[in-house]
Amino acid sequence: MLPSTFHQAVHQWFENAFAKPTPVQSAAWAEINSGQRVLIAAPTGSGKTLAAFLCAINDLVQQSRQSALEDRVHVLYVSPLKALSNDIERNLQAPLEGIAEELETLGDSPHHIRAAVRTGDTPPGERAKMSKRPPHILVTTPESLYLLLTSVSGRNMLAGVGTLIVDEIHALAANKRGSHLALSLARLDALCGVPPARIGLSATQKPIKRIADYLCGGLDCAIVDTGHKRRMDISLELPDSPLSPVMANEVWEELYERLVTYIQEHHTTIIFVNTRRLAERIARHLAERLGEDAVTAHHGSLSRKHRLEAEQALKSGQLKALVATASLELGIDIGHVDLVCQMGTPGSISALLQRIGRSGHTVGETPKGRLFPLSRDDLVECVALQRALESGELDAIVIPHAPLDVLAQQIVAELAVRDWQVQDLYHVLSAAWPYHDLRLEQFLAVVRMLADGYSTRRGRRSALVFYDAINGKLRGRPAARLTALQNGGAIPDHFDYEVIMLPQGHRIGTLNEDFAFESVPGDIFQLGNTSYRMLKIEQGRVLVEDAHGQPPTIPFWFGDRPGRSDELSVAVSSLRNEIEKLLKEHNATTVIEKLCEDGLTRVAAVQLVEYLHASIQALGCMPTQDKIIMERFFDDSGDMHLVIHAPLGSRLMRAWGLALRKRFCRQFNFELQASALEDSLILSLGETHSFEIADVAAYLKTETVRDVLIQALLDAPMFELRWRWNATIALAVQRMRNGKKIPPQWQRNQAEDLVAVVFPDQIACFENIRGSREIPDHPLVNQTIDDCLTDTMDIEGLEKLLTRMASGDIEIVCLDLVGPSPLSREIINARPYAFLDDGEAENRRTRAIGNDPDDLSSASTLRIISVEARAQVRDEAWIQPRNADELHDGLLQLGFLTRAEYSSGNSSCGAAGSSGQWGTWFKALAEDFRVCSISLRQAEEETNWWVASERLPEWLAIHPQSGFSPDPTRLLPDGPVAERETALVGLLRSRMSGMGPVSRAQLATDFCLDEDSIQGALLSLQNEGFAILMQNQEAKHLWCERRLLARIHRYSREQRRRAVKPVSPAAYMNFLVNWHAMDDAGSNIDQALSQLQGWSAPAVMWEHNLLGARCKDYSPEQLDQRFLSGQIAWFRPSSIPGQSSTIVSATPLAIIPRAHMPQWMPDPPDPDAVSDTLARKVLHLLEKHGAMFTSDIEQQSGLLRPQLEQALKTLIAAGAVTSDAFSPVRWLLRPEAQKLRRSRRAKGQGVNLPVGRWSITGTGFVAHSAGAPSHTGQQRLAVICQSLLRRYGVVFRAVVQRETLLPPWRELLNYLRRMEDRGEVRGGRFVDGFSGEQFALPEALGLLRQPKAENDGPVFSVISACDPLNLGGLIVPGVKTPSVTGNRILLENGLPVARMVGEELQEFDSISAEATREAKKRLLVVRPWSGFRAIRRN
Repeated sequence: MLPSTFHQAVHQWFENAFAKPTPVQSAAWAEINSGQRVLIAAPTGSGKTLAAFLCAINDLVQQSRQSALEDRVHVLYVSPLKALSNDIERNLQAPLEGIAEELETLGDSPHHIRAAVRTGDTPPGERAKMSKRPPHILVTTPESLYLLLTSVSGRNMLAGVGTLIVDEIHALAANKRGSHLALSLARLDALCGVPPARIGLSATQKPIKRIADYLCGGLDCAIVDTGHKRRMDISLELPDSPLSPVMANEVWEELYERLVTYIQEHHTTIIFVNTRRLAERIARHLAERLGEDAVTAHHGSLSRKHRLEAEQALKSGQLKALVATASLELGIDIGHVDLVCQMGTPGSISALLQRIGRSGHTVGETPKGRLFPLSRDDLVECVALQRALESGELDAIVIPHAPLDVLAQQIVAELAVRDWQVQDLYHVLSAAWPYHDLRLEQFLAVVRMLADGYSTRRGRRSALVFYDAINGKLRGRPAARLTALQNGGAIPDHFDYEVIMLPQGHRIGTLNEDFAFESVPGDIFQLGNTSYRMLKIEQGRVLVEDAHGQPPTIPFWFGDRPGRSDELSVAVSSLRNEIEKLLKEHNATTVIEKLCEDGLTRVAAVQLVEYLHASIQALGCMPTQDKIIMERFFDDSGDMHLVIHAPLGSRLMRAWGLALRKRFCRQFNFELQASALEDSLILSLGETHSFEIADVAAYLKTETVRDVLIQALLDAPMFELRWRWNATIALAVQRMRNGKKIPPQWQRNQAEDLVAVVFPDQIACFENIRGSREIPDHPLVNQTIDDCLTDTMDIEGLEKLLTRMASGDIEIVCLDLVGPSPLSREIINARPYAFLDDGEAENRRTRAIGNDPDDLSSASTLRIISVEARAQVRDEAWIQPRNADELHDGLLQLGFLTRAEYSSGNSSCGAAGSSGQWGTWFKALAEDFRVCSISLRQAEEETNWWVASERLPEWLAIHPQSGFSPDPTRLLPDGPVAERETALVGLLRSRMSGMGPVSRAQLATDFCLDEDSIQGALLSLQNEGFAILMQNQEAKHLWCERRLLARIHRYSREQRRRAVKPVSPAAYMNFLVNWHAMDDAGSNIDQALSQLQGWSAPAVMWEHNLLGARCKDYSPEQLDQRFLSGQIAWFRPSSIPGQSSTIVSATPLAIIPRAHMPQWMPDPPDPDAVSDTLARKVLHLLEKHGAMFTSDIEQQSGLLRPQLEQALKTLIAAGAVTSDAFSPVRWLLRPEAQKLRRSRRAKGQGVNLPVGRWSITGTGFVAHSAGAPSHTGQQRLAVICQSLLRRYGVVFRAVVQRETLLPPWRELLNYLRRMEDRGEVRGGRFVDGFSGEQFALPEALGLLRQPKAENDGPVFSVISACDPLNLGGLIVPGVKTPSVTGNRILLENGLPVARMVGEELQEFDSISAEATREAKKRLLVVRPWSGFRAIRRN
């Protein structure tokens, strides 16, 4: 029921418009009418906006009954988006007009309530009208409210506001726009005298009390909370091809087709994406499929006109779909939306809840959404996101703490309109909740900054306020108001170029500065689903003309990607932990079934479990928030990469990565590269660096990490960007001057000049800085550092993490792998927004990491360092001298040789050598004093070595009591005596360069020293980056020289790659020719029929072009014999509407084993589909009598021969009948003249009809009952998969695209995986250049990888375009040849080089001279087939 205080006209309008109030409306009206401040939390589409407005409208109606309303703003509505403001104003007119009509019905006077919208897009003329005659209800944005409070006319309009409504409060509270609005509301309270009653609206809020404090400044607030949860129809959508770290184009094509299907099934669809570039890309591809009038893009870089037109077109039904960024996330009314598709994870629970809520937006409807993961990590996050939604979880909103740059702007704006006492202004502004604990000292620091011109070194020419410190008075300087009005707001400026359409001069949108800078006149780009040609690029403007649909490039826009919410990171960690536990207790199939029972789609469950299972196999466990994995591997160039896996969110990972980068840089004196994503970070080091991987966890300490991170961020690009943003917000750098926009480069220069005087160490030469930079105590510097630490990164989270790591609450797992694990693939391919340094994307060290096939099945081998690789490197490193000089050089390299080594020639670590002539060479070298023999007696035991004379001083520094012979000391040059530690490190370095992996104990034995001494030297070499302690080896304390270890890893990777090395598409095509015996037509008919089982081809092509091309001695009798014996059968596949209703030569037929008819034709033909009277008469005879000869049908039907033939043709075309031979098909397809001649010749013999009987297709095989056994589906998949494997040898998605009788690829994929588990096929990557899984018969792999003999000449073969080997444009590049009767293709070694299309011979590019001759001989001249005569005889 409506409140009794509502006017009768309001009552009647509401009852006519709605059935009843929603629960939130009833509860809200009670609280609002009591005069309290109210926060309304309710789901999207619950009617909360009307709940707030109707009370305010009722108050105005009641006041208008007593006297005319004053010309001032009574109700102020603030919305975060311009589009949302426009939308609210339009929807506000409906109740105002409806109530006016009810007043007229009641015979009462009109209410004359005016409503208007004031945003940045409001024309100047309308603004002037509002100033003269203000609306009673004003709808505006935070930025426009700020401008109104800073202008005289605006303050006059707002001085009597009684009700304030703040909508979508969650979109404001968590950023600086919210702090800016909070200060504006505090200024509004001061302006009005009596603070307006505040009402806050939102659908997603947590914690609710914090949002209430933000709305009301900590004062009492009534909370109406009906919860955010709402029943939703949400599921995951995946392409048929498996996901990968980077989506392939062919997989994108699948997604586009899936989106098209959804769009066509629904009246209106919104497709949400996370970037403007992706919005333009998807809009373009969908427009190509649906038409440009059916879909368009909607994002912030498009003009207001385009966005409004798109919104109205969707609302009116002119548009079928809208591809949007967050610009449509909030509550804009775009009419009824049936479906929301989210491409990729939005990064937070609240964002997805808000976006899915755009569908079913009215009361009582169920929102419907589909999530499309775009990578494997995206899939994990989407599954966790779906679970979090189902459990009712929400993201917590974190309100920025007293942003000083925003405070500076609002101080200038307030002082521009009136003078203040310092204490009074402090109390007014600190009433805003983000500033409720602002200290007076901080406030005064900002005031002094504004009064000093932002820095005393700049002088007061930049000052915007006067500060009388003696009397505590503040007032604005003359430039304050204009500066505040032209440069206000807290939205960062990304320096986009305006796009101006010529000759009209219309603004159509904006382009990123970098994209515009890199373009040249004449380039064509896309914006809003329309292509434009650049005419001229000016300062801040791009002049364009319509390109009339020419193929465009997709522009890019740079910007920070928002970090994942903490709650979603917890959900991802929990999901990983749960899957790991399930996989330890059950097999993968059981886990998949359990996830499906929990509501996950099967295809998503399969890919999720496969990905995480492979990751566990590679890493041994799954990284979570309680278990961090550090993975190290070498790339092909020898560089080392460290990946840290922890699902902590990119804000925390960015902080950790940047601090670690600084720590590594200080240790190695090297600016390494680093990147961070939500679940991992990567550090890339050069080949001269080495470290103990287990020590990395202790590199940072809780007590010092903040200082380390501050010093690190000063070198990162984020500081420069944030400094410019903050300086602009604080009005220190102006965006506009005298009504004109200041060019971006000027703004950059101003920001750099400002930092030069405020923070000179930031841009000082490194040569002049000793130690850490000294950070000044300046409000803007402090605010910029705080923004970097708490907004871009999460310093508090990092400190808590390090504390837990130090206390042992978090398990640390360290691994050395021979290649990147599956979890590392996404961070390796990270986009520039993830970089923690300013290196170019094309120069990243991660580009050197081998792009191995994305094969999850081999993940378990990543921890295996090949024994063969270790032995190979060990043998390569060991000396193999061929004369005395090389033996001497080997001694210099190794430092020394032990007695066992110079006696056997083998190294102490097992490398094989030959010492046959070493004794002779040692003797000769000793006579020349180039080597000497060392002896050392310890514990009654003498040990001997051979040492190069040049290295004798180093040896004596270690063992001064050693004896040596001969004595070369008098021949050695004078020099400083080496210290023992230095000498040991030098000899150990030399020793390890020729040893390969060697244990610490073995080195101690070789040097005749204790292990502690060796350990100290090894650690010194590790700090130099020379030696590395190997992880996860059987022997403990196994060390290796860094470059040798990188070589071992490379050899191990190469062995893995050789085991699964894919062949080129050209090699695969050559294999198919051999597989089908097309090179010599050497196949027999049974093999050919087996390989063609289930293939659909025109009836006339089967014998000549398919079987005849494969079988040298083919004859029609052979085929008929197999039909008549019951081995095989033919049938007409399901006809497509619009095809011929009678059989012709191009009618497709399939030949299959008779026993497999139920699998290839699972659905029986529908007799009712046959409408022809004669055909139905024949069909009834076959239903009654079963199989019948042609003569019997002719007799019993009473049809004439031509009538019978036409009836049979009709039944074949409908797929209703078949025969137990192929000769009836030949007979029906034969021209009438031939039939007549043959009939006359055979008249005397009584033979004038083909052999074989007719029957209903599938009779006796197809299960017609609904109770058919459930396993028939698996039997069908088994038959089809085995047939495809026999046809192609290697089966993957691309190769079966021309197949017409298959179930969906994902069903085939699941069964092929089962075949792999049973060992029937091998899974892997066998053909290069194609994404997704591939499966091969074991016997096919040997032929596939068999090298072609060098002296083999080209092999030419001709195939029909209807042949399954017609794969041009699918497997190999080129054009696709239509599968039309008469089209033929010439293959050279399997590759198409020429084709005959109709009567035209077409030669492909780069055709050889020999191939040209063969094309003319084989394609232009068609040799008669010997089987023709046999057919004629039949």
